Amino acid sequence: MTNPPPASPADRLASLRRVLAAEGLAGFIVPRADEHLGEYVPAAAERLAWLTGFTGSAGLAAVLADRAAVFTDGRYVLQLAAETDPALWERGHATEQPPPDWLRRHAPAGGTIGYDPMLISEEGLARYAAAGLTLRAVAANPIDAVWTDRPAPPAAPARPHPLAWAGRASADKRADIAAVLRAAGQAAAVITDPASLAWLLNIRGTDVPFTPFALGFALAHADARVSLFMDAAKLDAATRAWLGNEVSVADRAALAPALAALKGKKVRVDPAGAPVWFAQTLRAAGAEVAGEADPCLLPKACKNAVEQAGARAAHARDAVALCRFLHWLAVEAPTGRQTEAAAAARLLAFRAALPDFRGESFPAISGAGEHGAIIHYRVTPETDRAIRPDEVYLIDSGAQFPDGTTDVTRTVWTGPGAAPARLRQHVTRVLQGHIAIATLVFPEGVGGAHLDAFARRALWQAGLDYDHGTGHGVGSYLSVHEGPVSLSRLARPVPIAAGMVLSDEPGLYLPGEYGIRLENLLLVQPAAVGDGARKFLRFETLTLAPFDRRLIDPALLTPAERAWLDAYHARVLAEVGPGLDPAARAWLTAACAPL
Repeated sequence: MTNPPPASPADRLASLRRVLAAEGLAGFIVPRADEHLGEYVPAAAERLAWLTGFTGSAGLAAVLADRAAVFTDGRYVLQLAAETDPALWERGHATEQPPPDWLRRHAPAGGTIGYDPMLISEEGLARYAAAGLTLRAVAANPIDAVWTDRPAPPAAPARPHPLAWAGRASADKRADIAAVLRAAGQAAAVITDPASLAWLLNIRGTDVPFTPFALGFALAHADARVSLFMDAAKLDAATRAWLGNEVSVADRAALAPALAALKGKKVRVDPAGAPVWFAQTLRAAGAEVAGEADPCLLPKACKNAVEQAGARAAHARDAVALCRFLHWLAVEAPTGRQTEAAAAARLLAFRAALPDFRGESFPAISGAGEHGAIIHYRVTPETDRAIRPDEVYLIDSGAQFPDGTTDVTRTVWTGPGAAPARLRQHVTRVLQGHIAIATLVFPEGVGGAHLDAFARRALWQAGLDYDHGTGHGVGSYLSVHEGPVSLSRLARPVPIAAGMVLSDEPGLYLPGEYGIRLENLLLVQPAAVGDGARKFLRFETLTLAPFDRRLIDPALLTPAERAWLDAYHARVLAEVGPGLDPAARAWLTAACAPL
């Protein structure tokens, strides 16, 4: 008979501390990650949420014998405060108060801090070592010893992703990756990112919420073979035939021996994206570790022609549901009859009626009034409230289709009265930042950090800013947050390239009042400018949904900004209007009228 699970957050923390003491550990690092270091994780990997109560997708806890802290970034600071007990947990902003610094200040002198080597990257671990901490890898995660009702690992089947959507055969992709490895003198590359695995082998799954992953690990070899480590029960005969003879399949237990067999060879391991366990295991076996990025990241991000066409088709389909929803909201919002949860459910119902809808790409952020200022707010039965007349409502949502992934945010005035002038000025400045990115033409070689400031200029001029990046990559029927490029001042120095899909989502958040975010997805395209002596890039807007004209102050817009907005709305009406019923089409006609 097993012991009952610890009943309260305090009991859970106390139980963990007892295990740490028994193992001679002064503290323990608890990342919000699974063995693939991803954003969306299966229920069995939600250790941070189980221990602390914090359910955001970015966070980390540090537990010592006499104090504990939990950290997140600017998107989740308000959620962190709402979901964690201040009597148990100090709360920190991960950028302003890095966890290694907190541990360096508070850990006992000479004490050993434990970590799970499958839940932290080599780069992540190096930050703790640089803080002067004494670190020790644990053989088994101590949380699992006290989380006695932990869910079982996912066991959903992997399925083929046909060429009609993938655009390139797995054999061709494997050949390209193999050529990269051979050029670098590398025998193999460790693949731990499930998005890379899905892209490389043209498979998808349902192991995690919102993202079509089939969880597993792989070794991509320099001769174009792939060793796949995945529960055999997840691969039926049809999927095995799809993978082909050059892809061998073994279960997780065979992973360590396969790494040991690479003794004396050079093996690529992503120092930022792979668990440090892989590099540690390879080095212990006598292999040479090449700390380089996952070789699938860049080619996966640069969508081929079929994937680009799929993205356009997916967004066109999604736009019909979005505009049906915005029409419904225009009718319902002034009445005060709807709630945040009801609105999110209604949008999901509109999407569910679309052909090939596979589910949401993330939990919809449906925030009215002050809830919109919580950047990644998630409505719950406890927080759900009415969408009231004459307030701001923010809806950030997305969908998964086999031909593309969508992500869109609109900020709406509920009416029936007029929006206040101060609010209209705020929204217009955010819109100016959005347009600045959408209309950029820039040279090849430029990275996301270079573009981020364009989105903030109009806000900065008014003494305003927002505490998140301006844009992220988006996969092709994969993760709604895809690397290696982002539009952020913290972005890695990776050049933006043609074929990438990036979000354009500046915002403004006034805690206790309202939040504003305006988001479209953009496809990077070659730009024909100048004499052609140097190559330039531009953005093609994929998302089709009107911006709320009631929240725009035309006097603040330049003639060029106004022309862009009118042209965008004309395109929305022309492309989406024919798919709507007469009432929704009449609403869209008014919503897309020139300013």
